[in-house]
Amino acid sequence: MARVLFLGDVVGPAALDYVCARMPGLRSQCEVDLAVVNAENAQRSGPRIRTGFGLSIEAAERLLESGVDVITGGNHSWDGDMADVEKVLAHPRVLRPFNMPDGLPGSGVLQLNVSGMDFTVVNLMSRTAVVEPEPLFSRWLTGRQHLTSPWQAWQSIDRSGAVVVDFHGLSINEKQAFAHAVAGTAAAVLGTHTHEATLPLHLLPGGTALVTEVGMTGATGGVIGIDPEHWVAEIRGEDYGALPPYRLASGPMTMGAVLLTIDGMRCTAIERVH
Repeated sequence: MARVLFLGDVVGPAALDYVCARMPGLRSQCEVDLAVVNAENAQRSGPRIRTGFGLSIEAAERLLESGVDVITGGNHSWDGDMADVEKVLAHPRVLRPFNMPDGLPGSGVLQLNVSGMDFTVVNLMSRTAVVEPEPLFSRWLTGRQHLTSPWQAWQSIDRSGAVVVDFHGLSINEKQAFAHAVAGTAAAVLGTHTHEATLPLHLLPGGTALVTEVGMTGATGGVIGIDPEHWVAEIRGEDYGALPPYRLASGPMTMGAVLLTIDGMRCTAIERVH
């Protein structure tokens, strides 16, 4: 029997500080064996929302030192300077989506043993999460290439023990359909990317936990953890590119997190942690 704590997208440096401060207590209070955190938005790397987040090696090391075991990512995993991105994604405990074109730095699958149990952590991403015409990951590619489908990628993964999937995407039905497709073979499919936590916590036949969106760890009072200014200008059809660099929201901190109880390769319980 093992307990897995999973935190959704960490948005900004203040949220990073919050997670690092809380992680030791969470591990103790919840009797956590494995802690996984999506940190693709933990740092600011540029002035624009869609290309200006990412993760620094310093931030990754802080998370790991605080008690996080595995860091996952998404479409922002390639934000920032190329050399810095390559350094972060070379870390053995930092994942980025697995179903990416060949030639990109990083890995999307990690096998590890904790508390005497084998786990495989898988990071997948839907095409719905990539909205830029020229996404930043294309800097490492020659010619236009895109993601492999999550299902096709899943079939090629060498898996052992209990499998925990971070499914990064916008589409509700795609996340839910994928979870049903892998029911009985994955212990959990945990949705990230939209930052807004969904209420239902599902336990599918075969022992697969599903939450469509775990939710962000970040400041409230804005739009997905970000000050509304840029989003409002975009929806009004205004030139948001002329605005000053985006700001993060400034409201009280919220934490999107779930705790899984896993027996063998099956999840037997899923609950929210606040």
